[in-house]
Amino acid sequence: MTGDFRFGVNMIVPDSRAAWVEKCRKAEDLGFDVLCAADHLGMAPPFPALVLAGEVTSHVKLTTFVLNTPFYNPVLLARDVTGTDQFTDGRLELGLGAGYVKAEFEAARMPFPSARERVDHLERTIIELERLYADPEHKPAPTRPEGPPLLLAGRGDRILTLAAEHADIIGFTGTTKTPDGAALAPASAEEIEERVKFVREKLGDREAEFNLLCHFVNITDDRAGALEELAKLTQGLLGVDQLAEVPTALVGSPAAVAEQLHAHRERFGLTYYTVLEHNMDQFAPVLEALR
Repeated sequence: MTGDFRFGVNMIVPDSRAAWVEKCRKAEDLGFDVLCAADHLGMAPPFPALVLAGEVTSHVKLTTFVLNTPFYNPVLLARDVTGTDQFTDGRLELGLGAGYVKAEFEAARMPFPSARERVDHLERTIIELERLYADPEHKPAPTRPEGPPLLLAGRGDRILTLAAEHADIIGFTGTTKTPDGAALAPASAEEIEERVKFVREKLGDREAEFNLLCHFVNITDDRAGALEELAKLTQGLLGVDQLAEVPTALVGSPAAVAEQLHAHRERFGLTYYTVLEHNMDQFAPVLEALR
């Protein structure tokens, strides 16, 4: 862990065994705390990928970031979760989401349930997992009686309420509200702040770690120019001034980004950030700056 922060890298490129092993070792050597396996068609299968990552690393945590839960039968999922938990010596952190990519349901020849139905399935899955973790007859048994730490990620009221009730880690998507099944779009700092406030009220006295997926990373000495380019990339959805303050865009020198992370911790309570695989190398100097 780097100070009060944790950092994960979300692996999204399927590779040969040798290439997967190499980049998992590299992520740990660079100082990342968590190795994440995304759950999308065309990417590596999450549980085998994490078991292999666990075999070739020594201490980094391993997480599904995040499972498309409607694709999974809860009882069969429990077997994969507890088996992976066993095979990685308790380094697994289970990340779940409600699923949002309509095209993936169509490719799997599965109906695309409504948002309500998808969250209903997520809730049933959480309850069933908790029941099976506590069942002494369930095999493989989890390494801890309560099962692996749970990360729930999303932006809607219902899923964030579930997260406040059940999750050890709450993942904020950093996206704005869009029609169900539509492409995601970045949220403003004020929108993210409102979602954090919503969760804090639901948590009450309970504590949880706050995670955020960083959509945009550019480690550069030309912060102003990089923000201008990012504003063009987002097609005007957020202006330069807005992008300068959103925690989903980490732009600037390593020292400047380290300062941004401290400021975001104060404003949003964010202490766990996840970057995408293609940003792993350029983000490493930020880890050094934080140390």
